Amino acid sequence: MIIIVRSKEFKKKFGIMSEKLKRKTLERISIFVADQFDVILNNHQLHGEYDGCRSINITGDLRLIYKKIDAETYILLDLGNHHQLYD
Repeated sequence: MIIIVRSKEFKKKFGIMSEKLKRKTLERISIFVADQFDVILNNHQLHGEYDGCRSINITGDLRLIYKKIDAETYILLDLGNHHQLYD
């Protein structure tokens, strides 16, 4: 069983997203729960400021950053486009 924890930052950014992007984000989280490495997610390791974290694609530009806490628990850390998160 996978446990998903949402950080304060994730909740804040999710809360101000359009309904369309909220639905897309929830859809991708569902895919993640079923198969973390489904090719549609483009799940990849991050470096630098986000060392130890991973990212999945929500849309062409929207990313979700998460970190694995233990064997079953993942924390959703942040949401944003590439420029907002990495520049």
